[in-house]
Amino acid sequence: MLTILLIRSGITEFDSQGRIQGTLDVPLCEEGRRQAESTATDLAARPTPIDALYAGPCLSAQQTAEVVGEKLDLKPKTLKKLHNLDQGLWQGLLFAEVKSKQPRVYRQWQDRPDTVCPPEGETLHQAGDRLKVALAKLTKKHKSGTIALVLSQPLASVLRSIMLRDGQPPCLCHSATTGK
Repeated sequence: MLTILLIRSGITEFDSQGRIQGTLDVPLCEEGRRQAESTATDLAARPTPIDALYAGPCLSAQQTAEVVGEKLDLKPKTLKKLHNLDQGLWQGLLFAEVKSKQPRVYRQWQDRPDTVCPPEGETLHQAGDRLKVALAKLTKKHKSGTIALVLSQPLASVLRSIMLRDGQPPCLCHSATTGK
């Protein structure tokens, strides 16, 4: 049986500042690097090994995967379909800016995120379809063992939701940001 371990990447300066990152390439901040190292240490202590390590193409996911891969003696593989949720023209803005400029849309985005598409971005449904394709490829390639996917937020939560809803392989989560 295949087990998928979702690992949320460490935080970036954008996260610390309350900015919307989306698909922008933002590196880990110092705290994010410490989070990645802590995650790597936790994963190295797991009783069952991780057989393969995949990461989205964004810089924070790549850097987190490199730290984890080094500790686990795994070479991370990049999957383009694991890029973060495209937040379009909102990328780089503070959450507070979107809230003040578009209060009704912001409120809807908080209450029912599946009904909002940022200007020139992608919907959660579109991201979910992309993730289902990636997941199908991975489950076809890996029939058993444990594979780890390093993803940025909110993509990690989107994939976890899909896997739980659709009865995909068992899904374990580890967050570089919380250590759980």
